[in-house]
Amino acid sequence: MLSEGDKGAEVKELQLRLKQVFFYFDDADGNYDSGVAQAVANYQTARGISGDEQGVYGAATRARLESETTDP
Repeated sequence: MLSEGDKGAEVKELQLRLKQVFFYFDDADGNYDSGVAQAVANYQTARGISGDEQGVYGAATRARLESETTDP
């Protein structure tokens, strides 16, 4: 699970995957800031994902995002 305040390679991968589906447009800098949280929440809403807290990159969101993107 990743959430606001997290940093590192996993966050950067999340940012790059969100870019692939046009939900994130800022630099992939590895920082899970409010912009990333909002992008995740928007993605969850658009895809009807309810298994994770809004804005939190949990198992349900990860599975769906990885199913429609390629490894960055």
